Amino acid sequence: MVRAHRRACVRVRRDTVTNQVYSASYAQDRAEIEDLLARYLFALDWNDFETFGETFTEDATFEYARGTASGRDAIVATIRGFKERIGTLYTDDKGNPAILRHVLGQTVIRMEGERAWTTAFWWEMANNGPGNSPLIGTFGIYEDELRKDNGAWKFSRRRVLNEFLEGRQSSVENPVLAMDAIASA
Repeated sequence: MVRAHRRACVRVRRDTVTNQVYSASYAQDRAEIEDLLARYLFALDWNDFETFGETFTEDATFEYARGTASGRDAIVATIRGFKERIGTLYTDDKGNPAILRHVLGQTVIRMEGERAWTTAFWWEMANNGPGNSPLIGTFGIYEDELRKDNGAWKFSRRRVLNEFLEGRQSSVENPVLAMDAIASA
């Protein structure tokens, strides 16, 4: 009886550094968001534009080095064009489009009900090094706003910062603190 009662209680913990509330659903929501982040990158790298589009809400905004796209269809069209251009810039030793793969590093996720924010480090590599060896080409920070859309987490805003491009770098301040400030507002 006591064991059943303990399981029925909702455990909530508040982080004293970030003021993030860790509710009973935090682990499941975090797992779903991490899955979304991975599916986004796999879809991007394998040119699966349908799945890529499904990671965004219909009214999402996507900001990257070449500009901003608003709305799922515009985001997919923007990325399709971007991927075509990249295929001419990154080539292997034989002049074929290089195979680009993105890797996600440390990721911080902040949730407040059906809204969430992420800050994550990314880098991209391609087989455009000597002898078609992998070469790290670009890296940066993702700044995301997410929300539940019909029960599934999706990007409502994604901002891609590129640490190697003038004007597209992240702040000199810890980007996680900026995310916490936005989430707390």
